[in-house]
Amino acid sequence: MENNSCIRLFADPVQIKNCKRKLKTAQKSFASLSNILALTGNEVRLKIIYLLEEESELCPCDLADILGMTIPAVSQHLRKLKDSNIVETRKEGQTIYYTLTQENLKILRPFFKHINQQTQILETI
Repeated sequence: MENNSCIRLFADPVQIKNCKRKLKTAQKSFASLSNILALTGNEVRLKIIYLLEEESELCPCDLADILGMTIPAVSQHLRKLKDSNIVETRKEGQTIYYTLTQENLKILRPFFKHINQQTQILETI
């Protein structure tokens, strides 16, 4: 703290220590959430994740048709989501179906609830 300049008169060392402890304890959760938010910062990936939450599972062909994109473009986004363990796959014949991982679904569900509430409001207007 010596190198930081601050205009406060008194620092609360207990508060500072407690905050540092909280951050250290939650480090893994911060890293996980940061990764999810970084990937969902892309609008196409956010839409893909939203659709997977709404429909439970979809294949790249379905997503390409819905989003008006090519299958290779959708597949690139799905690869990033799979590499980060945000989605998982299930193969049926030659078709690969994507679903959200349960762990990430718990994190993302409140965001989708907000989107659905906003959509309902706009539909009533």
